[in-house]
Amino acid sequence: MPPMFDPQAPLTAAAGRRAFLMQAALAGAATAMTSAAPGGSAHAQAAPKPTVPLPASTAAKPGVRKLGDLEVSSIGFGCMVLSQVYGPGVDRQQGIRMIREAFDRGVTFFDTAQVYGLFKNEDLVGEALAPFRDQVVIGTKFGFQLPPEESRPPMNSRPEYVRQATEASLRRLRTDYIDLYYQHRVDPSVPIEDVAGVMKDLIQEGKVRRYGLSEAGGATIRRAHAVHPVTAVQNEFAVWTRDPEHEVLPTCEELGIGFVPWSPLGMGYLTGAITPAWRGDPKNDLRAGFPRFQPEALRANRSLVDLLGRVGQRHGATPGQVALAWLLAYKPWIVPIPGTTNPAHLRENIAAHAVTLSPADIREIEEGFAVLGVTGARAPEFYLSRHDIGANLGSSSAGGHGMTPLPGL
Repeated sequence: MPPMFDPQAPLTAAAGRRAFLMQAALAGAATAMTSAAPGGSAHAQAAPKPTVPLPASTAAKPGVRKLGDLEVSSIGFGCMVLSQVYGPGVDRQQGIRMIREAFDRGVTFFDTAQVYGLFKNEDLVGEALAPFRDQVVIGTKFGFQLPPEESRPPMNSRPEYVRQATEASLRRLRTDYIDLYYQHRVDPSVPIEDVAGVMKDLIQEGKVRRYGLSEAGGATIRRAHAVHPVTAVQNEFAVWTRDPEHEVLPTCEELGIGFVPWSPLGMGYLTGAITPAWRGDPKNDLRAGFPRFQPEALRANRSLVDLLGRVGQRHGATPGQVALAWLLAYKPWIVPIPGTTNPAHLRENIAAHAVTLSPADIREIEEGFAVLGVTGARAPEFYLSRHDIGANLGSSSAGGHGMTPLPGL
C-alpha cells in the first residue's frame, strides 16, 4: 500500500484541508463515515472510550523527528500548564516531578516562555532539567515587555530589550545556551530583519542555538529566514484549528522549517475531558474567556470529540491520542507539544506516537470535520489581533510583507 502521506508531495498555499484529505483518500480505500449530526443528545454524551488496552504500553517511548536540523522527540512537553494558565497550576515539586517523568519516558523537547507564570515557568523548567541539561532541547520565547505594568503585556522585540531578556532567561533556565528561541509574537513596531539580526548575533555568540517564530505568517517567515535560517515555527494547529494550512505550512515545507503545533489537544477539549457542563474560573483559567469554551460552543463542538472517539475505538486509543496521531501523520516535520498536570495523561499523550492512523481513518476525520465544522473563534479578538498577517484564517500575507515594517521605513 502506498504511504499515507508522501513527504515528497509538497503542500501549496491552496492545498489546505482538501489536499490533506485527497492524499489520504488516494492512498487507500475509503471507509464509510459514521454520521454525527449536530444537536441532540450526542453533544451531552462522553466520547467513546477504548474497548481494548491502549495501542502502546504507557511505558513506550516516543520516536525521533527533526525540526530543520534539530533532532527532538516526536512528541514534546508543553510546560505552560504547570503554571497558572488553565487553572491554578501545580506546586513546584509536582511540576518538577512531571517534567522529569516526561524525560524518563523519552521526551527530549520541552517548551516554556518568559511570560508563562511571569518567569516562574522558565525557573521551574530550569531546575527540573538541570540534572540532564545536555540531553534535552529547551525551547523558550521572548517578545513581551515584562513584568507588565498592565494585565496585558505589550510586545517588545527591540534588539536591546531582546538581549536583556535573553540574559534573564539564561539565568532562570540555569544554562548558558537556549536551544530554540522563538519570538513569541511578531512585534508590529520592529522590522523582522532587526529581530532576525539580533538572533543571528546571539547564535554567533553561543547564547542561542536556533531561532524560531510563533504565530507568524508566510511573508514574515520568509523575511526572517532570509536574514538567518528559521528552525521552527510554533502556531496553533489541531484537528479543530486549521489556520496554518493556507500559507504557513506550505511556507515551512518549502523552506525546510519545522512546525510545532501549540494547543494540539485544543486546550484539553479534544481529549473529551471537558464536557458541555464545564465552567472555568476566570480568575485562573484563560479558557473561561475563549469563544470555544462558552456553553453553546462546548455543546456544539462535542461531535468533533465523538468523531475522534469513534476512530480511536478501532485502535484502542483515546480521542486525545487520535488528535495527536493526526498531527504526526500530517507531515514528518511536525512535533506537537501537549501539556498536562496529570501523570496518567502524560503517559497517554506519549503513547500516541504508536497510534498509526490509516488512510481511511484520515478520510473519516477530514470528511467529518468538513461536515461538522467548529463553533467559536480560536481566541478572543484581542489575542487574534496580536497574530501576524497570514497566521489567522481569513488573512493572507501573499503579495505583502506581513505585520512588521520594512527596514528603513
